[in-house]
Amino acid sequence: MDASGIREKKSIALSSVIAGLALTGMKLIVGLSTNSLGILSEAAHSGLDLLAALITYIAVSVSDKPADKDHQYGHGKMENISALFETILLIVTCGWIIWEGVGRLIARSAHVEATIWSFGVVVVSIAVDFSRSRALKRVANKYKSQALEADALHFSSDIWSSLTVLAGLVFVSFGYISFDAVAALAVAVMVLGVSYRLGRRTIDALMDRVPDGLAQQIEEKIKSVDGVQEVRLLRVRMSGSKAFVDATVGLRRTMPFALAHHVVDEIERTIQGVHPEVDMTVHPEPMQTEDESILDRVRMIVIEKGLPPPHNLEVHRSGGGYFIDFDVEYKKGNTFVQAHALASKIEEQIRREIPSVEKVTIHLEEYLADPGEPMHATRDERALCAAIEKLVLRDRRILACTDISVLRHASDYHITLTCRMDSARTLEEVHQIIAEVETKLYQVFGQVRRFTLHAEPVDQR
Repeated sequence: MDASGIREKKSIALSSVIAGLALTGMKLIVGLSTNSLGILSEAAHSGLDLLAALITYIAVSVSDKPADKDHQYGHGKMENISALFETILLIVTCGWIIWEGVGRLIARSAHVEATIWSFGVVVVSIAVDFSRSRALKRVANKYKSQALEADALHFSSDIWSSLTVLAGLVFVSFGYISFDAVAALAVAVMVLGVSYRLGRRTIDALMDRVPDGLAQQIEEKIKSVDGVQEVRLLRVRMSGSKAFVDATVGLRRTMPFALAHHVVDEIERTIQGVHPEVDMTVHPEPMQTEDESILDRVRMIVIEKGLPPPHNLEVHRSGGGYFIDFDVEYKKGNTFVQAHALASKIEEQIRREIPSVEKVTIHLEEYLADPGEPMHATRDERALCAAIEKLVLRDRRILACTDISVLRHASDYHITLTCRMDSARTLEEVHQIIAEVETKLYQVFGQVRRFTLHAEPVDQR
């Protein structure tokens, strides 16, 4: 919540304190002077509202403090505690009013005066209560503040209780003294009803009960985000006006990390539209989907074994069965037996998870960690470049050999070059020529770990 919202909440709470102080003083003076239990009950009710307004002012001041080391979910529960304390005070006050009212009805000894002042203070109270309840309700709804909502309920209930007391005073003015006590009892019953509703909501909030429909709304919004396969866990807890949401969602296990992060961000943006103040934590979990390709399944099986992704992966279907072959790099230092055992486990899992597999062929390679940034050694290896160019140009189908570059990792070389060929050749012919030249290069230059050949067309017309 921004600073202007905090100021608005504190301002409306402070105005309730001032109104409560004025009403309590007026009702107490008139009630004592007329000996009207109805007005005295209203004075007690307003006194309670004054105390509640003070608590509310403190609560809204504390609840909007940011989270800290000791209160990692913020201080929003202070509003709920405030509302609970107000409920307890309401119940205690109602108990006193009922006790006194029943006593007066039984003894019939009370003397009550209905004066112009008693009528005046009740009318003024109704006007103040009406304006305050509307203002408080508006701000409470705007900021989802339970403490301000409790204050609004107090002032709203005061209107009806004041009307009841006013009716009792009318009867008292005609000589029906007992109606004053009856009015007081009616006020107590109405306030108890308000207390019950407020207390139930407060206890629900303190027990982390989710507001009706909120969890379902959030779940539907999460499922609507493109890329989310399922919602596996959703927990919502309220702290004052703020909702804390923990969600575990299933995403495709083949989804790139950057895309998965984008999906999580989109979930958080979508949930902001459900509730104005949301603190959300999304935990993505990888999951296998029914439309996952065989290539993806093989890659994931290898990666789950703690190995780099397989390369040169090919899947062929023949006679209803699959023939799968690929290269796997195992960690340096493993023996041939250890590497073969790992390959056997990978093959067993592929056969178990992918139906109709006829044959799995795994080529094992030792994984060599990147020794660091490579050195651009083209100028230092002029003789090597010349020898490579000479061998390449022995193949008459290659018209030129250009752009030879040499990168050196310790004693290993990575060499790239461009082979220019007649543009009239088919793609299949070009691929065959490149493959044959690569084979010769690897045979002659054993110190080179990798050759990368780029084919470029040349128009000979």
